[in-house]
Amino acid sequence: MERRSLLRAAVLGGTSAALGGTLWRGAAYAAPAQPGTGPYGPLGSPDTNGIRLPNGFTSRVIARSGQRVGSTSYTWHNAPDGGACYADGTGWIYVSNSETNPSGGASAVKFSSTGAITAAYRILSGTRQNCAGGKTPWNTWLSCEEVSLGYVYETDPWGTNAAVQRAAMGRFKHEAAAADPVREVIYLTEDETNGRFYRFVPTTWGNLSSGKLQVMVAGSATSGSFTWADVPDPDGSPTATRSQVSGSKSFNGGEGCHYANDTVWFTTKGDNRVWQLNLLTDTYELAYDDSLVNGTAPLTGVDNITGASSGDLFVAEDGGTMEICVITPDDIVASFLRVDGQSGSEITGPAFSPDGTRLYFSSQRGTSGSSSGGITYEVTGPFRS
Repeated sequence: MERRSLLRAAVLGGTSAALGGTLWRGAAYAAPAQPGTGPYGPLGSPDTNGIRLPNGFTSRVIARSGQRVGSTSYTWHNAPDGGACYADGTGWIYVSNSETNPSGGASAVKFSSTGAITAAYRILSGTRQNCAGGKTPWNTWLSCEEVSLGYVYETDPWGTNAAVQRAAMGRFKHEAAAADPVREVIYLTEDETNGRFYRFVPTTWGNLSSGKLQVMVAGSATSGSFTWADVPDPDGSPTATRSQVSGSKSFNGGEGCHYANDTVWFTTKGDNRVWQLNLLTDTYELAYDDSLVNGTAPLTGVDNITGASSGDLFVAEDGGTMEICVITPDDIVASFLRVDGQSGSEITGPAFSPDGTRLYFSSQRGTSGSSSGGITYEVTGPFRS
């Protein structure tokens, strides 16, 4: 679904925001929406899991760190982070990273066609602080190390094939990845205060063992045109990849990344922004910036991002009010859910089941505020199609 360049938020009552003109071009905001005017309506009271949801939606706990997953013998990992879903016959698989150091890695939960948990298992071990990542069109999971000189690992959600380190994709403080099957590249974010936005161009699409790492080159403005330049030394030593190309654009704490319909969106946590790249025109702009309304917009602490078939974006908060917010194609930002009683945590890993009826996500540290207290949830309901 085509999206407008969008999302300059005004808010009334802290629940939803109508989005209007482009401030840096001198236009005024649209009138703010009334509370609860997001596509799913207002949030209800906390359910038995402490989650506030719109009418018609329900939640269940899928896994807890340190405890067995369902009736399986597998113990769920600590600090669950980035995730994705994969079709598996009539069922599906949810993959989740573990943002711990030194153990890290990633695990998977397998579901039947009815949503029953049928298996859980490890798909990556022996890595460090695996934060976010991305799904490939050939159904692997790219698990990214959020450490200095970190790697990307390509993993098998079914747990059959061994994970493979993809050194050609560069060594830096990786965060998220998003595949673009049209241009046959993988976009990558970097979680540094002066991080960069990259793309990896494989020698052969579908094989990430070799290729070129490139960095986005643009001016310092919040909108404009951009180009790509090769990173001379992707292994980042002795010079960090972000410092190798003159004119490469700096971003304050790159986080989630999502591609759809010739557009890529990515978030920067240092300034609470969502950026939008139009890949048909090679232009970029701010898609969302809560600082333009003095932090009164519903979405703060931007982190992981995913999309639904409706064209809606779902953005998880790192802290903030522990919400997942929805950004619609018709310029509305609204709270979709809120997790109560877990202010010491962050929301991670939002991903939809293949049929779009279930949303998975985690509270990385749960009620304890510790990495051993992570909780992974499923929300089911009438999502827009």
